[in-house]
Amino acid sequence: MSEKQQTGKQRRATLSAVAARAGVSVGTVSKVLNLRPDVSEETRQRVMQAAKALEYSPTTFRSDARDPVVDIVFDSIVNPYSTQILEGVIAAGTELGVDVVVRIIPRDAEEDAGWGREVRAKGRTGMIVVTSQMTSQHLRALARASVPLVVVDPINFGRPDIVSVGATNWAGGLEAARHLIDLGHERVGFIGGPKASGSNQERYHGFRAALETAGLELDPALASWGTFTYESGRDLAIKQLSLPKPPTAIFAGSDTIALGVIEAARSLDLTVPDQLSVVGFDDTRLASWSSPQLTTVRQPLEAMGRMALRTVLQLHDGQELDSKHIQLSTSLEVRDSTAAPGRKQPGS
Repeated sequence: MSEKQQTGKQRRATLSAVAARAGVSVGTVSKVLNLRPDVSEETRQRVMQAAKALEYSPTTFRSDARDPVVDIVFDSIVNPYSTQILEGVIAAGTELGVDVVVRIIPRDAEEDAGWGREVRAKGRTGMIVVTSQMTSQHLRALARASVPLVVVDPINFGRPDIVSVGATNWAGGLEAARHLIDLGHERVGFIGGPKASGSNQERYHGFRAALETAGLELDPALASWGTFTYESGRDLAIKQLSLPKPPTAIFAGSDTIALGVIEAARSLDLTVPDQLSVVGFDDTRLASWSSPQLTTVRQPLEAMGRMALRTVLQLHDGQELDSKHIQLSTSLEVRDSTAAPGRKQPGS
C-alpha cells in the first residue's frame, strides 16, 4: 500500500480517535455529537475542537447529530427588527454548533407542500418563524415534516400548542402610555401594525389600560391599524394629525411605524417633540439613528433570537418546556422624541 493511501486511511478519524484527542470517553463524544444536555460546556468545546482537528465525519450517526441545522423563516429581512432577531439566533447557533439557514416564507399552496417535503428530506433539526402569519397550509406542511417549530412574535395565535417566544407587549404598551400621560399629554393616538397581530393587540390593550386608569378616553379616530412599515406609519399619522382635534402624542406599534409618524409630522411642518411626541416599540438600531432619537419600548431582540434557538433544540431533544409561550421583559428607553406638550399645539 502506498504512503499516500496510508495517509488517506489515517485521515478517516473514528469516535475513538476523537475521544483520545479530547481526553474523554467514546460515550461522552457520542453525547456531544447528539447534542445531549448532560455534558459541560468546557467538555463540549474540547470534543468539537478535536472532531474539527481530525476532520471527523460520522458514519454510524445521523448527519444532523453532528451538524444540526435550523431554518429561520421571515416574511422579509429588509428591516432592522428581523436583522437583530437573526443576529441572536446566529450567535446562539455559533455557541452551540448549530448551522442556521435563512428562508423567506412560501406564498402559495404548491410552495407550501414543497417546503414541507424539503424540510423533511433534509432532516432539519428545527424551524424558527419570525413574525410571519402561519397559515393552515404552512402548519400542515410542517406537521407532516415532524419538525420542531418555534414562532417569534407570532402574528396569529390560531394554535395555542405552537411554541412562541416574544416580549411583555402589554406591559410595554402600558409603560409607553404612562410616560406620555406623565408628561402631560391627554390626547394620545395609537398607530399599530395588523389588527390581527397578537403582539400588537397586547401593546394596544396595555396602552388603553393606562389611559383608562388616568381617566382619559381614547377617541376612536386616534386608533389606527395598518402594517409594520414606514409608509403605513406616515400615511396613518397624516390622517390623525389632519383631524380638527389632532393628537399631541402618538404611540407607534413599532420603531419603523414611529419613523413614518415623524416623517408625517415633518411634512405637516410640525416639530418633534415640541409639537408632537412620538414613542416607538422594539428599540432597533433605527431608534438611536433617527432624528430626533426615538423614545421607544425596548424588546430584547437578540435575546429573543437566542431563546428561540435554544428552545428549538430543547424540542428536538424531547425536553419538557416550562411554558409554551415564553415572554422576555420590555423596558422604556427615553430619548429625544418625547416632551411635555409644547407652546404651539398641532392644529392651532
